[in-house]
Amino acid sequence: MTDPLERIAEIGVVPVIAIDSVDHALPLADALLEAGLPTAEITFRTHAAADVLARLRDARPELLIGAGTLLSPAQVRQAVGAGAAYGLAPGYDPAVVDAAAQTGLPFIPGVMTPSDITLATARGCRLMKFFPATAAGGPSMLQNIAAPFAHLGLSFIPTGGVKMETVGDWLALPEIVAVGGTWIATARQMAEGDWAGIRDRARAAVERVKELRR
Repeated sequence: MTDPLERIAEIGVVPVIAIDSVDHALPLADALLEAGLPTAEITFRTHAAADVLARLRDARPELLIGAGTLLSPAQVRQAVGAGAAYGLAPGYDPAVVDAAAQTGLPFIPGVMTPSDITLATARGCRLMKFFPATAAGGPSMLQNIAAPFAHLGLSFIPTGGVKMETVGDWLALPEIVAVGGTWIATARQMAEGDWAGIRDRARAAVERVKELRR
């Protein structure tokens, strides 16, 4: 079985989704799968998150589902119980990283500074989420703060403010294995049932990654 983090790197883009209703889980999954985008980060920003993960685990096992915004060990355990294949957080918390290690959940902590990176690497992390990517200074900022750690072979997923128009700027950096995309499936689109629109955005993102990697 392919490691989830290796699979994310192969795909190149991760939809970051705050979903309010479990009823939206399967239409969302089908839109992403039809677009050729077989992964999603379901953020724990809503009460529906764990139920959404469980529904996807049971009904769409072909979708590689991650749990995002994991802020406590309890949430890590909840995500694992609901079927998350990987986890992410907006920041670095050693207790959360340790909980993920104890449960065997591949985990991507959030970093924004060299100090964050230093702490995460000390805990064994090698793939990190650069957040909030655009507000923190964009590709140039990440390139500069990652430089002192180049010998460690670290990789990053920028998330927060990344847009379709800037995907190429990020993926041009060798440290970037994938981008996190909040634009692919918005709360408004899901509320309106615009699954075709989500499918089209996901397909465009997949095609853009393929184009950049040719």
